[in-house]
Amino acid sequence: MSPAPPAAALEVSGLSHSFGARQALRDVGFRIAPGDFTALLGLNGAGKTTLFALVTRLYHSRQGRVTVFGHDIRRQPSAALAAMGVVFQQSTLDLDLTVRQNLAYHASLHGIAGSRARTRIEEELERVGLADRRDARVRQLSGGQRRRVELARALVHDPALLLLDEPTVGLDIESRRFLIEHVRHLCRQRGLAVLWATHLIDEADDTAKVIVLHQGQVLDQGPVPEVNVRAGVTTLRATFDTLTGQRQEGGGR
Repeated sequence: MSPAPPAAALEVSGLSHSFGARQALRDVGFRIAPGDFTALLGLNGAGKTTLFALVTRLYHSRQGRVTVFGHDIRRQPSAALAAMGVVFQQSTLDLDLTVRQNLAYHASLHGIAGSRARTRIEEELERVGLADRRDARVRQLSGGQRRRVELARALVHDPALLLLDEPTVGLDIESRRFLIEHVRHLCRQRGLAVLWATHLIDEADDTAKVIVLHQGQVLDQGPVPEVNVRAGVTTLRATFDTLTGQRQEGGGR
C-alpha cells in the first residue's frame, strides 16, 4: 500500500462568500504544496482580498473548507494560523514603535519570548537587510523598508505557509525586485509555500504556478506553461486576457 501524500500547505475547496446580494467568491478551490510559489492573479475587485480574509479568519466562511497542513481553519484555528505568516495589502505596523518592537510584539503573540525571540528577530532582519535599522521607528522608514519589516514580521515565528496580498503595490522597481526574489529564495531554500496575490502579471514567471481569479471565480490554475497551453497562447499576459475576455464576453459574473 503506497504511503498517503503529504498534507497540502493550503487547501481550499468549495469556498463561496457574499456581501449581501453581491457574491464575492463562488466555489473557489485550489491546492498549494510545500515549496510552491503560487501567484493568485486577478484584477482589482476579483476577490483576492476576500479570499485572504477567509483563509486568515478575518471573515467567517459559511460555505466551503480551508485547511492548512491538514488543520481545518474553523475547527482548529490556532494550529492553522500558527502555521501561516501574512503580509496584508494595508500595512498593520505600529508607526510609533521601533522595528524591533514591532517584531517582538508579533513574536509574543506566537508564544516566542526571551532569547529565542531576539534570535529570530535578528535572523529575519538580517535576511531583509534591515538589521542596522532595528531601533528606528517605523515612521522613519521608506515604503520599501516598511514592506521588508512586514515580511520579516510575518516570518519571525517560522511559518511554513506565507500569504502576501498585493505586497508590491506602491513600491519602486528595486523594492519590488527584492521582495519577489527574497520570497522565491525562501521557497527554494526553506520549502516555504507561498500564495502571492497580485494584479501585476509580470510577478509570475514561467517557473511559478498560477491561479487566475476573475469576478470571484477561478478560471484556470496550474503551472504557467500548462495554463498557457490550455489557453492556446504563449505568454501569461495573453492567457489572462484570453480567459478574462471570454468570461466578460460571455456575460459571466
